[in-house]
Amino acid sequence: MPTPPASPEPSDPPPPPAAPPGLRERKKDATRRRLRACAARLFAERGFTETTVADIAACADVSTRTFFRYYDSKEDLLLPDGVELFAAVERALARRPADEPPLDAVHHALLAAAEPFRNTSLTVLTHPLDGTEHLIAARLIQAFAEFEERLTRLVLDRLPEGTPDADLHAAVVAGAALGTVRAVLRTQRGRRAAGTHRPDVMLPRAFEILRQIGHTAP
Repeated sequence: MPTPPASPEPSDPPPPPAAPPGLRERKKDATRRRLRACAARLFAERGFTETTVADIAACADVSTRTFFRYYDSKEDLLLPDGVELFAAVERALARRPADEPPLDAVHHALLAAAEPFRNTSLTVLTHPLDGTEHLIAARLIQAFAEFEERLTRLVLDRLPEGTPDADLHAAVVAGAALGTVRAVLRTQRGRRAAGTHRPDVMLPRAFEILRQIGHTAP
């Protein structure tokens, strides 16, 4: 008598959806966004040097003490919010197919995460405000160093179990991806005077060049 086929193992239930942020978190997020919006407007109207923390706080209708709960200085407002940007990268990376090559996954995640920040971050980075170039450069160095460590951990989590030198593999992917972003920012600054910079196409093109380098025969 033939043996009946085994019943398929029940699949694990899908994880429950993430709980929406509570009222306290929504208020904090709104305050952070208001401070950033005020800073961007005041920097453009008065210049970075002439804008004080007190000005930004007053514009956002908060105290200076509240300002310092969110940011250490007004210089922190020169770049996109690292907390928001990395969270966006993390969400975008989690949505990428599990079998997608790590560098491709990071590339698409960076593009998706940068989109909401395009109008503000690229304007500041490619059109620095009065005398802020050195401040932006210093903040970028610090931000990229911190971001690279966190991105390395995310890439490591995506690598198949048993990947040889997984820690090194993840570090190389993260470093190559962020090095490509840095190259785009530098090139944009050089092209700005000629009016030929195209932020919307340069990052995809840069990753295309990176892949070509990886496949070029010695």
